[in-house]
This record gives sequence, structure tokens and C-alpha cells, in this order.
Amino acid sequence: MRLYIDPGTGSMLFTILIGLIGAAIYSVRMFAIKIRYLIGGGKVETNNKKTPFVIYSDDKRYWNIFEPICKEMDKRGKDILYLTASKDDPVFSCGYPHIKAECIGKDNSSFTRLNFLNASIVLSTTPGLNVYQWKRSKDVDFYVHIPHAASDITMYRMFGIDYYDAILLSGQYQCDDVRELEKMRSLPAKELVKVGIPYMDVMAQRFEKAGEAEKHERTVLLAPTWGPSALFSVYGSDILDVILKTGYHVIVRPHPQSFESEKELMDKLMQKYPNSEQLEWNRDNDNFEVLRRSDILISDFSGVIFDFSLIYSKPVIYTDPNFDLAPYDAWWLKRDPWTISALSKIGQQLTEENMKNLKELIDTCIEDDRFSKGIREIRDETWENVGKGAENVADYLISKYEEITSGKEKQ
Repeated sequence: MRLYIDPGTGSMLFTILIGLIGAAIYSVRMFAIKIRYLIGGGKVETNNKKTPFVIYSDDKRYWNIFEPICKEMDKRGKDILYLTASKDDPVFSCGYPHIKAECIGKDNSSFTRLNFLNASIVLSTTPGLNVYQWKRSKDVDFYVHIPHAASDITMYRMFGIDYYDAILLSGQYQCDDVRELEKMRSLPAKELVKVGIPYMDVMAQRFEKAGEAEKHERTVLLAPTWGPSALFSVYGSDILDVILKTGYHVIVRPHPQSFESEKELMDKLMQKYPNSEQLEWNRDNDNFEVLRRSDILISDFSGVIFDFSLIYSKPVIYTDPNFDLAPYDAWWLKRDPWTISALSKIGQQLTEENMKNLKELIDTCIEDDRFSKGIREIRDETWENVGKGAENVADYLISKYEEITSGKEKQ
């Protein structure tokens, strides 16, 4: 008989194990220091040198988030230890001399590495710090979070950002939501800095340089996220049947996590709807070209919606946003997330009732000028400091490091 341990119990047991390991490491460290103290006649220097800056990425697909920041920090001569869960992360070929990359994998040993980091500042786009296996290290001075999309900061799983010390944001509504959550949960106030969106700055520059895609047949991009409330889970193959009936060219680009968490569903859909002249499946790491050559996006609550609209100034069709908020931080606010009100300004909603009229929805979104106006309005709300994101992030990290180290020198 096999012993089953549920995820919650497993997380608790792993936390206890980490605590025991930490206590053992601390005891050994202190014992070694005492020995060196006695041998050195009362003088000792430890070898526990802090790493000034660490970036942690739980997947290679977040390189686009961090690359502009790494480039800016490298330009300023600041060394960064880049810890990634992916062996084939693009960071390993980036060529920045001040960026040292290390693959720590995705198993429990990676959490051991993270939980005993000795660093001044850790920057990450991964939510859930100090909630599950990833714990705050006693030897890290400051944890900074940067979102990986231009949308609600409250759409992470519950408590996803609670234990960071600072969050780098791009809109005032995000700051207001974080402050409200802190008040409701009696949390200490984090440092909230509106830096902009570095990866979108890069995309905007690329698009300005590349220009519009060459003339092509009307193209529809279907790019859902994953999970029980996501488009494929709700509509299944029906959505593909209806899109194909429009006669337009169709690109299907599921969230990368779908191929891991929903593998059976993806295998079934790809077998039923193989690549053809009208339909193509896209799994490129870089979504720039697929977004550039699409005329409209159909999605759910994926962050790619705002990449598509704000960079390329194109409309979207989105599924019913009234999904179950219970697992998310947004549930605590007892109101619709900003994303829901924003969506109605940049496109139209797809429902079971109007799905049969999908072609008409697509044509209206592309041809109606009111959506162009809405896109400009939403861009102003969620993307402050356009073009200055990476520079502002670097300024903040360096300033915070100087503040941390100067404070220790005075002690």
C-alpha cells in the first residue's frame, strides 16, 4: 500500500524539515565561528559574504520580464546572481558579463537553495513567498516583487504578495489595491514604487522598429490561460469549431502551463484540430511575432490581453470575466477587479449566447473606432512611466542596496 500525503501536509512537513536543516546549518556555522575566534586570539572574520542582488525566475518564460533589468544593471556594472528553474533559460546565453546564471531546478532542493540565500536584495516575479515551500531566508535583507503582466496585482492566488517587502508597479489602482489588502490583513505597509513596465517598453520599441505586419488575411489569435475558469476548460472544443467557421486564419497559443497541468486536454485538442492551412498551434517562447501578425485576440483573463492591446493597439474578445474569485486576493476586495472594467473598453465579451455570432463580434471589434479610444484610456491607467521601466527599476534596486548597506555600516 502506498502512503499518500496531500499537498498541504507535504508543504507543512517540508517546512518543518527546512526548519530543522536551518537550525543545524546555523549551529554548525556558529560553532565554526567560535573555533576561528579561539584560534585567532579573539579576532575572526566570517566568509558569509552577501550577494548584493539576486533574481529568482521560476521558469525560462519570464526572461522577457528580467532581461531589460539585467541589461540596465549590467550597463551600470552591477553584479547579479540569476537563479532560474530552467536549464535552457535564455539567461545562459545573454552575454552580459555582470550576470551570473545558475540553474537550481524545480524540485525541493531548489527551495532549500532559496530558503538559505545570503543576499541583500532578491527580485522575483514569483508569488507565494513565505506561503508554501519558498520561505524568506533569515540572511536576505529585502524581497522585491515585480508583476509579469500589466493588470491587477490582486489576481494572484491568495496571499501571493503579502510577504514581500516591496512591489514594483505601473498604475495607481494597483497601489490602492495593495494598501487595501494590507489594511484588511493588518500587514505592515510595503514599499510601492510605480516604475513602469520594462518588458512592455522593449516590446513597444521592437514594434516601432518592425512596424505593422505585412498585408495578410484576417487572423484570429486564441490565447487562453489555464485552470478551471479558463477558456478551454469552460468551452472545450466548441470555441475552436466556431472560430474555424468564420473562415479566418486561426492561431492557437495556449498558456505554457496548460501543457503540464492540463496535458490530457491539450493532447485531445491538438489531435482533434491538427495544424492545417487555416489553423496553427504556436508555442514560441517569444510571442512578439505572433501578436504582431494577429488582428484580434480571443482570451479569458490572461495577462496577454493587455500586451496585445496596449502594445499593438488592437482589440480583444474576452470570455465571461465573472469567474470564481475565491482562490485569489481579489476576493477580499468584494468588488470587481480593475481588469473587468478595463476589458469592456478594449473589446467585447464572448458568451454562450453570442458565440454563434463570433464572426460579427470579430468584425465589429476590428472596425469600430470606440475600441481604439478605450485602448488609449486603459494604457494611461495601467502603464505609467512608458519607456523608463528598466531604468527606474535599476535606480530603485541600487538606491535600496545603498540604503541597506549604509545602515549596516552605522551599526
